[in-house]
Amino acid sequence: MHDVLIIGGGIAGLTTALTLHEAGIACRVFEAAPAIEPIGVGINVLPHASAILARLGLEPALSAVAVCTTESAFFNRFGQLIYREKLGRAAGYAQPQFSIHRGDLQRVLYEAVRARIGEARLLLGRRCVAVEANDAGAVARFDDGSSVSGSLAIACDGIHSVVRKQLYPREGAPRYAGVNMWRGVTRWQPFLSGATMVRAGWLACGKMVIYPIRESIDGEGRQLVNWVAEIETPADTSRDWNRGGRLEDFLWAFEDWHFDWLDVPAFLRAADVVLEFPMVDQDPLPAWSFGRVTLLGDAAHPMVPRGSNGAGQAILDADVIARCLKQHDDPVAALKAYEAARLGPTTDVVLTNRKNPPDAILREVFVRSGDKPFARIEDVISPAELAAISDSYKRVARYALPSS
Repeated sequence: MHDVLIIGGGIAGLTTALTLHEAGIACRVFEAAPAIEPIGVGINVLPHASAILARLGLEPALSAVAVCTTESAFFNRFGQLIYREKLGRAAGYAQPQFSIHRGDLQRVLYEAVRARIGEARLLLGRRCVAVEANDAGAVARFDDGSSVSGSLAIACDGIHSVVRKQLYPREGAPRYAGVNMWRGVTRWQPFLSGATMVRAGWLACGKMVIYPIRESIDGEGRQLVNWVAEIETPADTSRDWNRGGRLEDFLWAFEDWHFDWLDVPAFLRAADVVLEFPMVDQDPLPAWSFGRVTLLGDAAHPMVPRGSNGAGQAILDADVIARCLKQHDDPVAALKAYEAARLGPTTDVVLTNRKNPPDAILREVFVRSGDKPFARIEDVISPAELAAISDSYKRVARYALPSS
């Protein structure tokens, strides 16, 4: 019987604990932070990932704290509508697309892990510094000099993965995409449908992604709205999800964005928090699994945050690794089967996020229109081309409906 060491108690690690528990596999989670606290801002859980969370019995808890997003809308920087499409259940999926604060998702997962595998198997304040493995099992070593043994180890320790660095010590620095982003949340009245994910502008002149992540947060009916501002910039900054940002560094790009449905500069000035993060990823690895040790989630496949897919791919990883461990008595064979199932698909997503994510729609219109207002979007690009760009990404990320 497997006894799995999970290194990292973020979204990837906690979901893995839940899928292993569902499969009847014992595990322990070791998280470096002394407490599980909300970090970051908003993320999306696409229908193929939310289906896994629903199977784990988490849909009611998630629906209570998230927005079930119903549509995606693309605009140019003049506020003109380029393309609109349905999302989640509104588009015909069996499960919703959740727009949610990262901290809310992590809290739902954390409470489920505590209830199901027990608090004694969820160990906080345990910073892993190395993992060793042999034919008999795996050993995780911690910064306080202690160590624990198990049958195998799954590294879910994120973009700064200690285990990834141990496996690939000469990998080098992250690849910078030439775009810096600022992220934040603002309390604001509902706009458009009240459940719309907006993408607007383009990188050369400033791009924004805006969507609500909490409903009815006060007596005035306001939502908590997540936003991301992206601007091409030559130098990157440190990869720290909690790094503070300054409004004056990017607000200039959006000062004239006064749309019928949103006054963007006023919206940004009202932000509760501003964070700064470079758009970076790593080249896909040739292998994740080495004997009884493997990588999962951002530790395995960090990607630029386009396409709303980072957390979702980690959730898919967690589902597959639990199935493989249930099917294989030999942990080495199980981890290789997991790698064989997931390395190719996630490589496709990493590379597509670099060049042709869903917001490639904005790039096409920016280039074809010469960054000028249009009289009719059909004179710039056809509805069929717009739909093809969107559907192509869904096929790459493997959540396209059968008719797409």
